[in-house]
Amino acid sequence: MTILDELKWRGAINQQTDEEGLTDLVKNKSVGLYVGIDPTGDSMHVGHLIPFMILKRFQLAGHRPYIVIGGGTGSIGDPSGKKSERVLQSMEQVHHNEAAITAQMEHLFGQDGSFNIVNNYDWLSKMSLLDFLRDYGKLFNVNNMLAKEVVASRLEVGISFTEFTYQILQSVDFLHLYQAEDVQLQVGGADQWGNITAGIDLIHKIEGADAKAYGLTIPLMLKADGTKFGKTAGGAVWLDPEKTSPYEFYQFWLNQDDRDVVKYLKYFTFLSQDEIADLEKKVATQPEKREAQRRLAEEVTAFVHGKEAVTEAENISKALFSGDVADLSANEIEQGFKNMPSVEVSNEKRNIVEWLVDVTSIEPSRRQAREDVNNGAIRINGEKVTDVNAEIDPSTHFDGKFVIVRRGKKRYFLARVK
Repeated sequence: MTILDELKWRGAINQQTDEEGLTDLVKNKSVGLYVGIDPTGDSMHVGHLIPFMILKRFQLAGHRPYIVIGGGTGSIGDPSGKKSERVLQSMEQVHHNEAAITAQMEHLFGQDGSFNIVNNYDWLSKMSLLDFLRDYGKLFNVNNMLAKEVVASRLEVGISFTEFTYQILQSVDFLHLYQAEDVQLQVGGADQWGNITAGIDLIHKIEGADAKAYGLTIPLMLKADGTKFGKTAGGAVWLDPEKTSPYEFYQFWLNQDDRDVVKYLKYFTFLSQDEIADLEKKVATQPEKREAQRRLAEEVTAFVHGKEAVTEAENISKALFSGDVADLSANEIEQGFKNMPSVEVSNEKRNIVEWLVDVTSIEPSRRQAREDVNNGAIRINGEKVTDVNAEIDPSTHFDGKFVIVRRGKKRYFLARVK
């Protein structure tokens, strides 16, 4: 089985410019290939992972992947999928985002030389306007550029010359990598087809019609309900642990629909066909166990955040389910209770009834507080409290940073100690 056969099985190929030629190429040599990402923000989200998982699979098959950080192209903005012009970022912000995305790539893929990370600012910034117009602009037909879907979709509302020229700059990237690094394949999302084919056309015009350059796109990722993958009620699911905690990240994958989980196992994990087939059977015969979702969450969280993050996420999940939170670390509390109702408190010791009513407003009245304590409905840091004369000491658990209150079976509250 070639790498292309595996990608087909995983449902990861949308279009290829020359399937037969690319198949022969990957059979006979170690191929250089690349995926680009513009630093429009300081973190990737899970949607960005899709093409980079393809790069990783090529690397495991013995090929030479390149990651292109778009410090140059990102400074002008890609019109793809946008109905209006992007707001230009300052170069200071672009360079900050470049550094953040580069660090994220190094964290994900390592620095052992098996992945090459380059920045197109390094070559695009050296090009003068006259060089751009004479060496490249002359080779692009405006009628052809207008026909590209990414541009055509914008003609009704208008597109600036800056964004119109984006496909030329991306084409220059492919040409530069082809000439300097023997990169023959560009991989991108379905919306990048026009830019990829423009790059191949440029290579053929400069290097000759027989130049072996190829393009491959991946399908648009949609959930079974037709909505866009990677979005939640809280927004994008980020790879940066400061934006989306590893526990939230783990939960995102754990909560996937039965109709989607096998597709995501194929896309986002390196499990074998046999392993995925076994999990697919379990989805059909024992869906209530959610074993496929759990394996998906474990694999992707370990890839992005490490195995320790998986252990932490599982600890938090078990503690929240059982109510036994006493053994969680302060970091696990921060992750697991990030979106719980919270209040700030001092580290002053107080009677439990007063604390629940006057300090935190968790209980609406002292009468209700006493009733809940007497009935065993209140747990503090995982321990049931039934004595209305008990005292709350915020400094005794979780490094003195938090007090966890559970009222009833499921209602949690987080008190952050100032």
